[in-house]
Amino acid sequence: MADTIYDAIVVGSGISGGWAAKELTEKGAKVLMLERGRDIQHKKDYLNATKELWEFPHRGGRTQKMIEEYPKLKRDYPLNEIVVDLWANDKDSPYTETKPFSWFRGYHVGGRSLMWGRQSYRWNKWDFEANLKDGHGVDWPIRYEDIASWYSHAEKFAGIQGSKEGLDVLPDGEFMPAMELNCAEKDVKKKMEAFYKNQRKLIIGRSANITVPHQERTNCQYRDRCWRGCPFGGYFSTQSSTLPAAMKTGNLTLRPFSIVTKVLFDKDKKKATGVEVLDTTDNKTYEFKAKVVFLCASAFNSAWILMNSATDIWPEGLGSSSGELGHNVMDHHFRLGAGGTVEGFSDFYDYGRRPTGFYIPRYRNVYDDKRNYVRGFGYQGGAGRGRGIQVAEMTIGAALKDALSVPSENWNIGMTAFGEVLPYHENKITLNKNVKDKWGLPVLDMDVEIKQNEKDMRVDMMNDAKEMLEAAGVKNVNTYDGGYEFGMGIHEMGTARMGRDPKTSVLNGNNQVWDAPNVFVTDGACMTSASCVNPSLTYMALTARAADFAVNEMKKGNL
Repeated sequence: MADTIYDAIVVGSGISGGWAAKELTEKGAKVLMLERGRDIQHKKDYLNATKELWEFPHRGGRTQKMIEEYPKLKRDYPLNEIVVDLWANDKDSPYTETKPFSWFRGYHVGGRSLMWGRQSYRWNKWDFEANLKDGHGVDWPIRYEDIASWYSHAEKFAGIQGSKEGLDVLPDGEFMPAMELNCAEKDVKKKMEAFYKNQRKLIIGRSANITVPHQERTNCQYRDRCWRGCPFGGYFSTQSSTLPAAMKTGNLTLRPFSIVTKVLFDKDKKKATGVEVLDTTDNKTYEFKAKVVFLCASAFNSAWILMNSATDIWPEGLGSSSGELGHNVMDHHFRLGAGGTVEGFSDFYDYGRRPTGFYIPRYRNVYDDKRNYVRGFGYQGGAGRGRGIQVAEMTIGAALKDALSVPSENWNIGMTAFGEVLPYHENKITLNKNVKDKWGLPVLDMDVEIKQNEKDMRVDMMNDAKEMLEAAGVKNVNTYDGGYEFGMGIHEMGTARMGRDPKTSVLNGNNQVWDAPNVFVTDGACMTSASCVNPSLTYMALTARAADFAVNEMKKGNL
């Protein structure tokens, strides 16, 4: 294998890596996909997919041992016994924090495509123009029109359910039949939209859950256990979608347990020749050669690989000539909003476990709305009806069984705001060579924080939620702010941004590294700004677009 020269090497097997492998192999390229973690095979290795909570020793919770072994992961919801094996181990793969940062990673085939929230939204035309117009970061080298057809391409294959709304702020896509809002959500939608004269909308959350059979996958079964791995293939993941498509071509070689330590660079030809790999099964180093390299290892790990490459030419790494490699870190700030009770539906109950909630698209700083901050936010939320255990004494024996059989009197509703973070140059990650991981490799240090623009935005994010719910007749409305720490959105972006000028960006408009045109970066690292919607659909579209460009350039002999 070490002597084989591939057309392309894809580093990482998550959402972006899976798409790169699919697109490249389907266009005839011989591809080696390298994954630093273990293999997880579709269906066979989803060990907890069909278990009920009572089948787990701690009913799906976390133990003191887990808290001790996962000091970073314990900061939020990912740490629990149901999926703990899908998250990177803090001890084996540490990082340091100049400022607090919660970095939640998945090191295995499929990466976080197995655990993602599946919310799938197109960016709008203003998102690609915002940096230029308000002077933050650098201008995107592309516009919505450049990526619209690739959004369609990604949606048709991945399978996105949603409703067509005709909104400029949230463009429609190629949707499967939409999941349905429940009765309480429909009531809140009707009253809220009437109050705001349709200037604010409440819609079903667009998600990568298929609602009709698709690509040899069975439609969603409303189990809402997606992050355990879905044996039905009801949501998009590498395992259910892109990997089978790539394997079907006969052009893909998958190699797990392979940590890519650097991109190999020929300084005379000014191009990459392949990658160096540390095999975690034998701790030996191997080299693999290829015409092009796609870095899709996740925003921070792709940046780490670049920082560790060609340091004899650029001390800060391949792609660092602009001084922007590792900088402009972004996420989505959230963990605040409002909730309350919806009255009048005591004779209704919902059936099944819908794997998406509702979505309220951005309405701030669009059209004539102007605030004391730039950019904006949207809301994700949902309504549901629990069981009526309101009396402490009814928590054991027959009384408990009776109480569990009776729904609570009212429906509860809640929503959380997700806001855009600006691309600040001083928000950065760097190599900390004084701390090593399990394999003796330097770790990343995080020096990132939100600033006044985000803090000002958070005032509206919480207060607007309360106002909208009360306008919709929701009772007992309360606000909350759970406190946000950078990284908790698990939407890290921006460490190798795209741009129009090699002096101010790492990548060009085709996701090529300016310093090495046959190296492409198409995961979150490439993002020039963050928008306020979930970014994964944009990664899919950008990856497919870059793969198409790469194959055409290889055919022309330019790469």
